[in-house]
Amino acid sequence: MKSPCLLIFGHGYTASALVDHLGTEDWEIFGTTRNVDTADLLKENNITPLMWSDDTSIKSIIKRSNYILHSIAPTEVEDPVYEKFAEDIIARSINLSWFGYLSTTSVYGNHDGQWVDEKTPVNPSGNRGLLRVNAENTWARINNLPLHIFRLAGIYGEGRSPLDKIRSGKAQLISKPGQFFSRIHVEDIAQVLKASIEMPNRGSIYNVCDDMPAAPDEVLAYAAKLLNYPEPPRIDFEAAELSPMAKSFYSDNKRVNNHLIKNEFSLALKFPNFKAGLDALVGR
Repeated sequence: MKSPCLLIFGHGYTASALVDHLGTEDWEIFGTTRNVDTADLLKENNITPLMWSDDTSIKSIIKRSNYILHSIAPTEVEDPVYEKFAEDIIARSINLSWFGYLSTTSVYGNHDGQWVDEKTPVNPSGNRGLLRVNAENTWARINNLPLHIFRLAGIYGEGRSPLDKIRSGKAQLISKPGQFFSRIHVEDIAQVLKASIEMPNRGSIYNVCDDMPAAPDEVLAYAAKLLNYPEPPRIDFEAAELSPMAKSFYSDNKRVNNHLIKNEFSLALKFPNFKAGLDALVGR
């Protein structure tokens, strides 16, 4: 029996975790990249690299893909994948079993610390969220596309966690009372994506986050405690010197509900809160 073909647009951190969960023995996996070193690494892991500039090769793989994961962020102009390959994906859509688009919870905008779920209307407060809404809508307009949208909270995991920020010596504990952020361990994103691939439900939208929204300073303080590092000094948000991008993160204050992924996929998160996630990472 022929192995199913998965094409990944933007083979990065999250896609790598998904491949680890799927395994390459039973799948034929292709991943796009702009980086030659990344291409070599993909080869070492039994993934066929496709250079982003090689339209011909990518189009040939689209023609035989059964599953497509799209994890490339939109630009100010357009969704890069749609811009280059919309015609090819539309032509293949009726033969696709699953098309996953990785979006973000920034599409909901600010809710002053209140809970949001998948039925909450999108209302982005910044350009980053607006671009994601536009990208979601662009793909949703393709009639036969088996679209699944995953609105990811802040991603952390090995090599990309509050522990690494503390170790760098550059962490700041920004204090903004009543501020909530939701987050998700990359391993749990991977198990959600795998579950969706195995149980597709076209047209679905999923919030992908853990059970415990928390303030960033609370998370960093816990990371410092785990590492036996001194807690970085606390700085009031109004007095903190932050980049426009960093400030934009603090403009959205919401708690994201994850009941749908757990109920639809009968799924238990491996790391249901940041403490469980950081506890597992501290020894790595």
